[in-house]
Amino acid sequence: MLIGNKIKNLRLKKGLTQEELGERTDLSKGYISQLERELSSPSIDTFFNILEVLGCTPKQFFDEEEREQKVVYGEADQTEYKDEEKGYEIKWLVPESNEMEMEPIWLTLEENGEFKQFEPSLSETFAYVIKGKVMIQLGKHTYYAKAGESIYFHASHQHQISNVHKGVSELILVATDSYL
Repeated sequence: MLIGNKIKNLRLKKGLTQEELGERTDLSKGYISQLERELSSPSIDTFFNILEVLGCTPKQFFDEEEREQKVVYGEADQTEYKDEEKGYEIKWLVPESNEMEMEPIWLTLEENGEFKQFEPSLSETFAYVIKGKVMIQLGKHTYYAKAGESIYFHASHQHQISNVHKGVSELILVATDSYL
């Protein structure tokens, strides 16, 4: 049994970040991360304290009955945000994905639209251009991708995606260590 994975799933279901769980259990965010990645094992007292904060009894935690996870997400599950000033619309394809390892979005860029500028992070970003042509400014380098092409980069430099197409550009973008 992967205890760390079950702790992570419970934490996510409660809508807590690793930092919030750490604060409520007097543990560091780093230690919570190590537990969830199976790099460390908690003492019995620490384990029971974590379960209490997560609202789970030991019996519920160790119950081997398979719980059904949500696998398919429809349009009703999606949430949207539109920034008319910058000319982009972002649609989160999976609810609460910003709390998961990957965050998939559908990004629509109006003509001359640009997605917000991001500071360097440990995140990795993948995108597939569905329509149009985009420019990726990654540090001092500039890259272009058109419909049918993929983008993949480590977000270790300041970066921004802009539309350089006459018309709308659309892409599916997936980021790890959510920063969207």
